[in-house]
Amino acid sequence: MKRNGRLSVAVLGAGLIGIDLAAKVTRSRVLDCRLVVARAADTPGLRHATAMGLPTATDGIRSLLAADEPLDMVFDATNAMAHAEHAELLGPSGTTLIDLTPSRVGHMVVPTVNGAEAAGHRDINMVSCGGQASIPLLHGITRRHRVDQVEVVTTAASPSVGRGTRLNLDEYVETTQDAVRDFTGVKDVKAILNISPARPPATFRVAMSMLGQDLTQESVRAVAEEAADQVREYAAGFRVTACVAEGERAFVAVEVASSGDRIPRYAGNLDVINSAALRVAELCAAARGHSAVPTAVPTAVSTAVSTAGTETS
Repeated sequence: MKRNGRLSVAVLGAGLIGIDLAAKVTRSRVLDCRLVVARAADTPGLRHATAMGLPTATDGIRSLLAADEPLDMVFDATNAMAHAEHAELLGPSGTTLIDLTPSRVGHMVVPTVNGAEAAGHRDINMVSCGGQASIPLLHGITRRHRVDQVEVVTTAASPSVGRGTRLNLDEYVETTQDAVRDFTGVKDVKAILNISPARPPATFRVAMSMLGQDLTQESVRAVAEEAADQVREYAAGFRVTACVAEGERAFVAVEVASSGDRIPRYAGNLDVINSAALRVAELCAAARGHSAVPTAVPTAVSTAVSTAGTETS
């Protein structure tokens, strides 16, 4: 299934996440987008994929099962309720499934924390947008400080929260909480998702509040900035906007602006998880001997972007 030395990839789901992923894959030196799959022929995302010159199909997971040969990787950009079935059906093929839903079925991966583990798993879960934005910082802070309690409050603009995420709100919260616990060792964790109706739409942001011991401004900020630098290697719009720490309390906030192909600038929630998923796919490819310079992060944002069908993750 390798063409020009690249690994074959399909995107399952043709919403805004799926089509932005497909566009990102087309720029990869080690991945080859062979198929974009939806469940209906009139999906706007499929029309965009066709305009990009990509093959499309309209029979959902059955389109992948009917392929002449198994694909190397499939990005699942559908919903948490469907992912378990997708993983079961694709399992015998040996395809690596990268899950962008909050299903928590597969092995959770955050590129800057445990990206090296990704190649050892066939079902990789990307947690959630809030998890991808918060865990790199929380992991670093809890490695250097005792932290007993964490609260993660994610705020996403309403136009960036699609139907799939609205159906998966409970799964989003539970998966984000579980991931923060697993990556930090902190048992007392609470995750909250706010959907903001503000106009103009608010840029995606994540606020992290911590209770612990000996939390100092200098140390917490240093860790936060170091972690942000690492995330910016694949998500250029990631930045720390606030950091306050003293004694038992610390507060850190990050903002993520999108630089994606079809994603509005405010929808950093979509861009951060898509960029993380692409980085994980390329790490898996590198582990299989397909090394290349990591995909460049776009520096320009298209101004001709429609927000119809936008979704968070």
